[in-house]
Amino acid sequence: MRVLGVNALFHDPAAALVIDGQVAAAAEEERFSRRKHGKRPLPFSAWELPELSARWCLDQAGLSPADLDVVAYSYDPELARPTAEMGLHDPWDGLRQEYARRAPEFLAEALPGLVPEKVRFVAHHVAHAASAGPASPHPDCAVLVLDGRGERASHLAGRYVDRKLTVLATQELPDSLGLFYEDLTAHLGFLRSSDEYKVMALASYGTPRFLDRLREFVHVRQDGGFRADVVPWASLVPARVADTPWHRDHADLAASAQACLEEVVLGLARWLHARTGEPVLSLAGGVALNCVANTRLHREGPFRTVWVQPAAGDAGTALGAALHVAGEKEPTTPMPTPALGRGWRDEELRGWLERAAVPYEEPEDIAETVAEELARDGIVAWFQGRGEFGPRALGHRSLLAHPGRAENLDRLNAVKGREEFRPVAPMVLAERAAEIFDGPLPSPYMLFVHDVAGHWRERVPAVVHVDGTARVQTVDPAVEPLVARMLGAFERRTGLPVVVNTSLNTAGRPMADDPRDALECFASAPVDLLALGPFAVRRGKVFA
Repeated sequence: MRVLGVNALFHDPAAALVIDGQVAAAAEEERFSRRKHGKRPLPFSAWELPELSARWCLDQAGLSPADLDVVAYSYDPELARPTAEMGLHDPWDGLRQEYARRAPEFLAEALPGLVPEKVRFVAHHVAHAASAGPASPHPDCAVLVLDGRGERASHLAGRYVDRKLTVLATQELPDSLGLFYEDLTAHLGFLRSSDEYKVMALASYGTPRFLDRLREFVHVRQDGGFRADVVPWASLVPARVADTPWHRDHADLAASAQACLEEVVLGLARWLHARTGEPVLSLAGGVALNCVANTRLHREGPFRTVWVQPAAGDAGTALGAALHVAGEKEPTTPMPTPALGRGWRDEELRGWLERAAVPYEEPEDIAETVAEELARDGIVAWFQGRGEFGPRALGHRSLLAHPGRAENLDRLNAVKGREEFRPVAPMVLAERAAEIFDGPLPSPYMLFVHDVAGHWRERVPAVVHVDGTARVQTVDPAVEPLVARMLGAFERRTGLPVVVNTSLNTAGRPMADDPRDALECFASAPVDLLALGPFAVRRGKVFA
């Protein structure tokens, strides 16, 4: 059975392909269109389908649209209600619903050969849940979905047994943890439905002195749901104008909202565990990208294991919709890796370099060459293998640096054009992680934060956030042999088993995905070396 999953309606359009129950490909439209998040989450852009990523998924498998059995669309307009009835102010949502109802026609137009009757609507939160349950290594698990909104809800709590879902609770709109955090993001002068991770980073600089007040508006209930009324943010702290300095009040408000969010997530997880008794919890939805909340859930919650979908945001619903529909007809297998996007053969990469007319080397081992450059305190653009599905750079599309120099945090934020309070992350061999980082291990998808051991904070200061934590990626040599070899080579030269890892992009632009993107990023930012597959491009030689 061949199922193409599509997410298109709100934000982060994406496509995923499941063939005979196995995940074959998945990619976000932004990596092709080069527009961050693919589009803004407005009714006027609801028609923007992930045409480029869908075509690539089919090409990757040698299929045409006519070869598909089903196209699974991760929203069901039949479940929606007018926003006024749900207590939301969105006068143009009817336009979004009309686009959703006509999605089969739009998809048939975008993918010639597809007949509209093959398009099937999948409830938004069911698609999120399927990206967390069937996609995970755990066929039996509790599942928790939290985001801004779906058709008429913002939350789903359920249980998978043998990868089959039973829904136990949902939270009807307008109560929404995702919208609560989005509203704060806008109040603090950041971009709604885009910059929520900045609020999480800013929270570490504050204290939760507004927490009691926020609890009046946002708190867990005893029936598996929660209350999230509109918060009068301006009565607490005046709004920050975008691109102006932030102040302590802004950080304190972010810290308070972060603590409030964590409390509700913990309460929902405890209710779900009491109903299921499952030892494993799988998470999806945009709120599941909040790695600080994930860590508190792991430490204080009732579940032995917490697994988070690497593409937990709306992009992941393309994968979940496809797995849900496929799973109704045949057994499905977990996603094998987040590296489900585009990749190039070595000779194709050589062709890109020669067409660009840049001098390059072909060292015996690119891992050793990169480790040597990092040991000299160079910044390296690392472009290897297939692109990651989801917002984290996990060793395929990364900027790398030396962790032992505190100034490298400011240096990387300057290279990327980011705010000074934004942290960068460490990657470390899984076997070495426990001696340096205290937290959920292994952590291959960078979706938890870890306390950095005291004596290591001075040795790897570039990756230590202001609160003494780091968002760790552990590397298994069996899964990522090239990255593991580079880490080992760097440790031989420096005595440090950690390398700084941040995404290969500059502010406001999607992660580099194809060789042209990597070359453009290398040329436009002060990066010392580009590792493009087995080839090395040195800045000194290109701009000699």
